[in-house]
Amino acid sequence: MVAIETALTRLLGIAHPILLAPMGSAAGGKLAAAVTNAGGLGLIGSGYADAATIKKELAAAGNTRVGVGFITWALDKNPEALDAALAAQPPAVMISFGEPRPYVRPIKDAGAKLICQVQTLAEAVAAAAAGADIIVAQGRDAGGHSGTTRGSMGLVPAVVNAVGTIPVVAAGGIADGRGFAAALALGAAGVLMGTRFAASAESLWAEAMKQHLIAAGGDETEQTRVFDIVRNAPWPTKYPGRAVRNAFSARWHPSEDRLRDNRAEVETEYLATPADDFSTRVVWAGEGVDLIRDVKTAEEIVNLTVAEAVSELDRCSALVRRSS
Repeated sequence: MVAIETALTRLLGIAHPILLAPMGSAAGGKLAAAVTNAGGLGLIGSGYADAATIKKELAAAGNTRVGVGFITWALDKNPEALDAALAAQPPAVMISFGEPRPYVRPIKDAGAKLICQVQTLAEAVAAAAAGADIIVAQGRDAGGHSGTTRGSMGLVPAVVNAVGTIPVVAAGGIADGRGFAAALALGAAGVLMGTRFAASAESLWAEAMKQHLIAAGGDETEQTRVFDIVRNAPWPTKYPGRAVRNAFSARWHPSEDRLRDNRAEVETEYLATPADDFSTRVVWAGEGVDLIRDVKTAEEIVNLTVAEAVSELDRCSALVRRSS
């Protein structure tokens, strides 16, 4: 296979500049290890900075070189979870949705690279000043939680321009090699993919959820807070989650205040529904979900994404004609 070498591959010592998004519900040790073994870097999701989850999924990854990702505001409440991650000597730790500075020194002292995910240009500049080794620029087109301000197409090159030589990774709406090639054209040194890997053989998601995901379209997704409200998940309001629209979100999305007022009662009803009742239950998905129509192994996803990107870059190069 043709390799795409960037500052990201050199910094992390990986073959392909593809990172697994550390999705708490999908990115367990088995999936993270599979992405790493395919030449990228797998990042385990720590849930809400849960030390037990980290230890369990690191064990599932075996001796494979994988990183760990944290929701920063959750880590603020459970700082001991970072100790559980660093004890495994991960090559990288990713933090997102909060202030990175309290964690810079412990992560770097442990020999790990610090990956900071940001949703705005101001956050990118702050992460660079704090000492981030890698910056993930996440657009609002991402699945699951993200900011609401910027889409990936505009955010990524702005962050590239702002942070100097720090490698920038594009995230949000990237689900195939065309998105990968586009990210490289925007100046990114790699991509972080979530929704595509959620629909992988190694994902922690149940098969029914994967099948519902691959049947969905990007036009069916929306950013909403209703699934956090009903589950009493304490996400800051500035980070809604992008999910496949369903009957539950259609009912409550226009009435978030009323949902909060009746949360306990509605939560009981929500949790009483079967786990595969996707007219009610949440399925996180990014805008690139249209491009996902099957469940593949992580190795197949990485190899196909790289091959498609190389083909697309070659196609674009052939379009260039220089006048004499």
